[in-house]
Amino acid sequence: MDEPNRTDRLEMRLTEQEATIEDLNRTVTEQWRVIDRLVRQVEGLRDQVEEAAARAAPRGVEPPPPHY
Repeated sequence: MDEPNRTDRLEMRLTEQEATIEDLNRTVTEQWRVIDRLVRQVEGLRDQVEEAAARAAPRGVEPPPPHY
């Protein structure tokens, strides 16, 4: 079997690079989906914490407990 010539080697390299780029693109796309989902979760949690803090906010000055 003859050794591949320069054109064949370049074509093989291009094919490998295209496959690598496709794999990287899939990985980046999936990571972006995960990041987007996590951002939405954090925003939801932030809203919940703000609502809980608003409900728990003291309404006026609370007198000290009786043992003081």
